[in-house]
Amino acid sequence: MTPEEIAHLPYRRNVGVMLVNAKGHAFVGQRYDSEVPAWQMPQGGIDKDEDPRAAALRELQEETGVTPDLVTVEAETEGWITYDLPHDIVPRIWKGRYKGQKQKWFLVRFHGTDDQVRIDADDHQEFSEWRWLAPDEVVAQIVPFKRPVYARVVEEFREHL
Repeated sequence: MTPEEIAHLPYRRNVGVMLVNAKGHAFVGQRYDSEVPAWQMPQGGIDKDEDPRAAALRELQEETGVTPDLVTVEAETEGWITYDLPHDIVPRIWKGRYKGQKQKWFLVRFHGTDDQVRIDADDHQEFSEWRWLAPDEVVAQIVPFKRPVYARVVEEFREHL
């Protein structure tokens, strides 16, 4: 695909979840489908006619095994945050239909214990490993093209951390 073709593609609607524990540390997972370091917080597409908050809780459960009864949604980003995929990735992801994602992020407080986090809970496992990171350490661990999004998310949620 040419850069001009990619520029005309829409953004995919998506939600992201900043899951934080009692210490204020954020969950990050290493993408299962990546051979290089590719850490991220839970995120995923919004189904047709699905409310973004409901999508966030669904994605959280699918990717971490953390059920809605173990969390409290404390905040959401003021607006939608977009990012563009690197051009070489666009044709390989989502059948080349999107240039990137338009995301609504939610800060979710985890009230459970680490043994209740189950990254292998879903048939389509997203992460190969996971850990808690202090918010100021998160951005440096994320794939470079997503770092501006993560920096904005951490900044918007800072008062809750």
